[in-house]
Amino acid sequence: MDQFARWVRGFQGPSSLVKALRVPVQNFIHTEELGAFVLLAGAVAALVWANTPWSDGYFTFWHNHVSFDIAIFHPDEDLEHLVNDGLMAIFFFVVGLEIKRELLHGELSSVRRALLPATAAVGGMAGPALIYFAFNGTGEGAAGWGIPMATDIAFALGVLALLGRRIPGELRVFLLGLAVADDLGAITVIALFYSDAISWTDLGLALAVFAVMALCIRIGIRSVAFYAILAVIVWLFLLESGIHATLAGVAIAALVPSTPQVRRQDYAGSVDQLLTEFRSEIAQGNEEEAEAIVGEIERLSGETEGPLERLERQVHPWVSFAILPLFALANAGIVFTTGTISAAVESPITLGVFLGLTAGKVIGVFGMAWLAVKVGIGRLPANVTWAHVFGVSLLAGIGFTVSIFISGIAFDERELVDLAKMGVFSASVVAGIVGYVVLRWVGGRGAGAE
Repeated sequence: MDQFARWVRGFQGPSSLVKALRVPVQNFIHTEELGAFVLLAGAVAALVWANTPWSDGYFTFWHNHVSFDIAIFHPDEDLEHLVNDGLMAIFFFVVGLEIKRELLHGELSSVRRALLPATAAVGGMAGPALIYFAFNGTGEGAAGWGIPMATDIAFALGVLALLGRRIPGELRVFLLGLAVADDLGAITVIALFYSDAISWTDLGLALAVFAVMALCIRIGIRSVAFYAILAVIVWLFLLESGIHATLAGVAIAALVPSTPQVRRQDYAGSVDQLLTEFRSEIAQGNEEEAEAIVGEIERLSGETEGPLERLERQVHPWVSFAILPLFALANAGIVFTTGTISAAVESPITLGVFLGLTAGKVIGVFGMAWLAVKVGIGRLPANVTWAHVFGVSLLAGIGFTVSIFISGIAFDERELVDLAKMGVFSASVVAGIVGYVVLRWVGGRGAGAE
């Protein structure tokens, strides 16, 4: 309690407010960095399982069907699709929360700050798509142009974590802004180009429930269980509508309020008064009254944190340490044989994905960032050099999670999905290793600002 009191007294205005807003970003980056290793473990486990004598069990397990009969809803999906359409909706919910946070408080919160990472992200989506399209403009692979557009923020931040203090902290923030803008672009692509024939009735019902959620938030209803039920209903209607159901997570995240119930400016004074009363009750031996005061302080502390920050803090670890590794376990299982490797080497799909993520990301991210600075619409962050930007543009080629996700919705044939995944795997490994080597070399040289 004494430590808590010292923290409250130290909360004295704008500088403390900036620090308070920075904490969610630091926690987000830390969780992503640790989550990258768990995600990698899930992917490795899937690859090992799929290439052992028990590989049939791997595919049989994930193709087991699960059906529900809930009133007017009758979803019937195998386990793989339940993970991809269901649990990944929670992943996209967290993505939506981080996009909103960045738009309100982070690198995308002002036009001046957003221009460089946003411009780099546009290049990082256009470059890979164009390179892929050059190899697959027509034919069975044409639908996969969105696969190499995405950057896996967990793995990219994980590589930066290995570099420690060799790189400036501003580079992590730049990568975060770039990846969040990239996520926003990937979500738009999924919504516009990777949805099936639309059932307007189900879509209309989803929008109606969504409007009810917005109204309830507006009038101040705070029950998490209530909104969770409505969120599931929105997801079910979208699942039936033809719009990819995971987009329900992004849409619902946009509704989450960011404003706390108790202003930070008022918090310190209120808690100071409560601490004075707490000491008085303790001195008089009134334990129950003192406990009640502690409860009031806890309530005030909770209400000082906005729902956006609180939900991201609570849900993000579950996504990083459970949902994404499970997604990797369900989707990364590819059987490597002489035949499949030979087919991948000769496939324009694999080649398009590989070159899109490795060459396309570098050309797009670095090229558009350089152009933005040269024409004066953006500037490099402090302590960040062009060599750093080049290294980050390489790391942007780590496509893993969202690229694999788009592979599964771009193609219906398992063979085409596997060819795309091989391109994603190989490109992500090359991009991660080369990006790490470049940034380590830059850090070792102690590159200064140009």
